[in-house]
Amino acid sequence: MAELNPLNRNQVAALYTEHHGWLLHFLRKKLGCAAQAADLAQDTFMRALTRDLSQLREPRAWLTTVARGILVNWYQRQALEKAWLETLASLPAEVVPSPEESHVLLETLQEIDALLDALPERVRRVFLLSQIEGLTYPVIAERMQVSLATVKRDMKQAMILCLSAMGDLPV
Repeated sequence: MAELNPLNRNQVAALYTEHHGWLLHFLRKKLGCAAQAADLAQDTFMRALTRDLSQLREPRAWLTTVARGILVNWYQRQALEKAWLETLASLPAEVVPSPEESHVLLETLQEIDALLDALPERVRRVFLLSQIEGLTYPVIAERMQVSLATVKRDMKQAMILCLSAMGDLPV
């Protein structure tokens, strides 16, 4: 986490005092769950700790933007977890991973999802067509109506991001 200066702590404290109740209500309406709303509100204010708030003129607009981003990520994690649980339920008992293994695999899936989310849409699609559907570059190029060079360039971009996430390459 970034180093906190006393001025920022005071700004976050003031922001929290003035807007926590409002943000909690906003998130509770979106989620229908007070406990989850409290967690996401806390995550929103945690983000504020590392930001320079000295120029913040519209605190509720800023909090709404940050909270919506956190909410979108939360929904994506929930959807991924649901799909994972459905996959586990469809597996034969002898190949179902242990709860510990399942947890590690789910975390890995969430990391991959976040990584893919960072890619531009076309690059992500090229990568998924190649890696998940097993299509060749020429088939991808034809399907997406782009050049073979574009497919290769997009795959290179995706692979560099993957390797940098594994720590094998600097970003």
